[in-house]
Amino acid sequence: MSEATLAPPPAVQPANGAPVIGISAYSEPARWGAWDLDAVVLPQAYAAQVAAAGGLPVLLPPAAGIEAALARLDGLILSGGGDLDPACYGADRHAETGSVRPARDAAELALFEAAAGRGLPVLGICRGLQVINAARGGTLHQHLPDVAGHRDHAPAPGQYGAHPVRVAPGSALAAALGRTALESVPSAHHQAIDRLGQGLTAVAWAPDGIIEAVDIDMPGSPFALAVQWHPESGTDPSLFRALIAASRRTSTLAS
Repeated sequence: MSEATLAPPPAVQPANGAPVIGISAYSEPARWGAWDLDAVVLPQAYAAQVAAAGGLPVLLPPAAGIEAALARLDGLILSGGGDLDPACYGADRHAETGSVRPARDAAELALFEAAAGRGLPVLGICRGLQVINAARGGTLHQHLPDVAGHRDHAPAPGQYGAHPVRVAPGSALAAALGRTALESVPSAHHQAIDRLGQGLTAVAWAPDGIIEAVDIDMPGSPFALAVQWHPESGTDPSLFRALIAASRRTSTLAS
């Protein structure tokens, strides 16, 4: 069969009605067995949390046009990772800004805009929060030690820090978490929101005042928020359960 006559791929059929959740993935050099190649990768914890909450995880590589996949998905997670290119928000690059991947930036910005246009449930995590802020015209602190005077948010490469978080009562985040204070969250970021983007409301803060989460004004979406910490690496599944519940409602309405 020639390429021109290939049938389109079948739509994903969720197992037992599970909502299908797209998770943005990395494109990075990787080694496994005898191979040392560029690969699409994502920490296992993201997929594990989605599955444990009742969703069907699907990895979204940082490929041009990947936003078209949202037509077959019920929800979106923008995952953590390297630094966003400051050109995305009109800034010069700080000496400490690194691991910039323009293709990933472009793919995730397009994913968020497409999800907003479709009213899909969205959860941003760490870098995902920063992508959303840039998409809405906000800016970032490129190196938090310059602002906070400490490295508690990212104590060392490959290690999580931990700190409490205060959550605004009445926020969508508080509703999803079921409380307004978190004693300790896993933290691994040296960048954070500086100027808040349009349609975003700061709803959580670290003890040093750094914005730790936003509620997102996204008409048509039953769930839209982003956090600066890493819930996939913690012990509280609340945010994933809330995302899956909202995605199940969206999937039911669309069917």
